[in-house]
Amino acid sequence: MADITDNVTIPDFNSLLQMDPYLKPYEQDFKRRYGLFEKGLFLLEEAEGGFDQFTRSYRTFGVNRQPDNSLLFQEWAPAAEALFLTGDFNGWDNFSHPYKRKEFGKWELCLPPKRDKSPAVEHKTKLKVVVHTKAGERLYRISPWAKYVTQAEKQVTYDWVHWDPPQPYLHIHPRPKKPASLRIYESHVGIASPDPKIASYTEFRLNILPRIKDLGYNCIQLMAIMEHAYYASFGYQVTSFFAASSRYGTPEELKLMIDTAHSLNIVVLLDVVHSHASKNTEDGLNRFDGSDSCFFHSPPRGEHTLWDSRLFNYSSWEVQRFLLSNLRWWMEEYRFDGFRFDGVTSMLYHHHGIGSGFSGDYSEYFGLQVDEDSLVYLMTANHILHTLYPDCITIAEDVSGMPALCKKVSEGGLGFDYRLAMAVPDKWIQILKELSDEAWDMGNIIYTLTNRRYGEKCIAYAESHDQSLVGDKSLAFWLMDKEMYTNMSSLVSMTPIIDRGIQLHKMIRLITHALGGEGYLNFMGNEFGHPEWLDFPRKGNNESYHYARRQYNLVDTEHLRYQQLYKFDRDMNCIEDKYGWLAAPPAFVSTKHEEDKVIVFERANVVFLFNFHPTRSQKDYRVAVGSPGKYTIKLDSDEKQYGGHGRLDHNTEFFTEPQPFNQRENSMLNADLNLQRMDMLK
Repeated sequence: MADITDNVTIPDFNSLLQMDPYLKPYEQDFKRRYGLFEKGLFLLEEAEGGFDQFTRSYRTFGVNRQPDNSLLFQEWAPAAEALFLTGDFNGWDNFSHPYKRKEFGKWELCLPPKRDKSPAVEHKTKLKVVVHTKAGERLYRISPWAKYVTQAEKQVTYDWVHWDPPQPYLHIHPRPKKPASLRIYESHVGIASPDPKIASYTEFRLNILPRIKDLGYNCIQLMAIMEHAYYASFGYQVTSFFAASSRYGTPEELKLMIDTAHSLNIVVLLDVVHSHASKNTEDGLNRFDGSDSCFFHSPPRGEHTLWDSRLFNYSSWEVQRFLLSNLRWWMEEYRFDGFRFDGVTSMLYHHHGIGSGFSGDYSEYFGLQVDEDSLVYLMTANHILHTLYPDCITIAEDVSGMPALCKKVSEGGLGFDYRLAMAVPDKWIQILKELSDEAWDMGNIIYTLTNRRYGEKCIAYAESHDQSLVGDKSLAFWLMDKEMYTNMSSLVSMTPIIDRGIQLHKMIRLITHALGGEGYLNFMGNEFGHPEWLDFPRKGNNESYHYARRQYNLVDTEHLRYQQLYKFDRDMNCIEDKYGWLAAPPAFVSTKHEEDKVIVFERANVVFLFNFHPTRSQKDYRVAVGSPGKYTIKLDSDEKQYGGHGRLDHNTEFFTEPQPFNQRENSMLNADLNLQRMDMLK
C-alpha cells in the first residue's frame, strides 16, 4: 500500500536538511504537512479561483455597499433555522428583513437603496443579526465580519455600528521597506499617556510616534487593536476580529496613525490573535449560529481550559476564509506591515503547551501531539502573506522551539520571519530574583542569549509586556524597587541600589540587543526604566487606571535619572543602525571569565566588552579581536550622560597586535575595564 506522502515533493527540503541533518528521520512528517498545505492551495484554486480572491472575502461577507448603493449582507451560520436583520433603519423590527438561505450554510440579504439613491442603512447606524435556532431560540448577534463595534457608557456588551464614512481615509505614504535590523517598540495605545484614562490613536500619533522615532526604533508592534470586550485582557480575548478597538477612536484615526508612522519610515505590526477567541456570545463569535461549534471545534477540543476561551476549527473551509481574510483586511484596509502571531505554541499542539515542558528532543515536535490542522493553517497564512506582500514581516510567539518554524514554506518550514526569544527575559528575571551579583554565571548568560536554531531568526528582548504585568516586576523594579520613588533625582548622589540598578539596566539591555538575536524588542516605557507594573482597571483594583498608563512625564523632567536611561537606549539603537549587528551573523564570543565576570564578543566588526563584576575593575585586560586595526570607544555606559561615573577617556585609541588570543588572530590590551560598566569599541 502506497504512503500518502510518496508523491509529495518539498521543493527546497534539501537546504533545510543541510542546515539541520537531525531532521532527516522526520522527513515523512514534513512531507505530510507539505502535502496537506499543497492540497489546500489546490482546492482554493479549484473552488474559489485562488487565494487572492478567497482572502478578500470581507468584500462579500458582513455588509458591503455595492456600486448602485444597494447593501449586500452575507453570513455563514450553518446551524441556524432562520436569519433576520434588525436595527435603527427598520425600527428594530425582528422580522421585516429576512436573509435568504444559500448553500453551504450561507445566508444572504440585499437592501436596495432609498428613493434618493442613498444606502438603506446610514453610516454609524446600529445593527443586529437575529438568529433563530432549531431549538426555537431567538439570539441577537453581531456579525463576525463587523468592521466597527462600540460600547456605550455603563453598558456591558458591544453594539455593531455600520461603518461606511462618506469620505474614508486615504493613505498618502508608501509602506517603508522591510528593515534589515528590526528594532521593535511594543506598544499599547490605551496606556500611552501619563493620565489615568484610555489614551487615543490621535494622542499616540501626536505624542508617542515622535518619541519612537527619536529612540531609533523602526518598527511598532501594536497590541490590543482587535476589538476585545474586556479591557483587562490586554487584547487577548478578541470578540470582533475585523473591528479596530473603538476605545481609542475611529478606524480613520487608526489609519492616520499608521500612515504617519510610515511617513517616519517606521513599519507597523499588528499583534494578531488567531490562537483562540473570547467565549462571549452576544458580542463575540461563540455560539453565533446557536451551536457549540460553528467557527470552533465542539467541546472539549474547542475549549482552552487555562484561557477560558474557544479554539478555532482550522480544518473548516469557512473558518479558513474568515481568518485568512482577516489577515488580508488588516494589511489592505489599515496598511499594517505584518503580524506578531500570538499563542502559536497553543496552536501547534493538541496539549496547547499546558503542563508540557519542552526539552528540545525532536520527538516532541512531531507525531500525534502536533495539531496539523493549525500548523498547515499557519503555513498557508505565511505563504499567502509573503506572496502578496514580499516585505511582510511575521513573528511567532512560540515557547516550544518547533524546528523550521522560521524557515520558508518551500523548505518545509512554517514560513515565519522571526520567533520571539522567550527564554531570555525569563533568564534575566531568574538571575535578579535568585542570585547575588557574585553568583552570576557568565557561561549560562551567554548560553541563554546564543541558544537558538541556526538559520532561524530571533527577536531578543530583556523584557516585554509580559514582565510588566501586575504580579511581576519590570527589570527596573527588580533592580531598584521602592527606591525608584524616592532616589531617582540627579540633584542628589546616587544610593548604592540606584547606582547598581542603573548600570545593570543598561548592561542587560545592550548584551541582549547585541548577542540575543536578529531583532530587538522593547516594551513602551521600559527603555527609561518605567517604575511601575501594568494593571488594567478591574473589580480587584476598584476600576483604577493608576497602573494602566505610561509615565512619559518622568523622561521630560530634567532632573530625574529616567532621562539618562532613555538617552542610553536611544544611542544604543542609533549605533546599531550605523553598524547593523542585528543583521549580521551571530557573534563570536572570545571571553566568558567566571571569576572576573567579564564577557567579550565580536559582531559586525564591533567589539563588545562587559564587566559584570560588582566590585572590581579589571586592569590591563587582553581582548581578542578578529579584524586588525585601530579601535575607539563608540558607546560607553559609564558616561555621565547615561548615569555613569565618567571613568573612561574617549580619546584613547586601541591598536591591535598580531598576537593570537582566545581563538582570534589578533588582540589588544585594554588598559582599564572599569567597574560595572560595558563599553563598545570599534
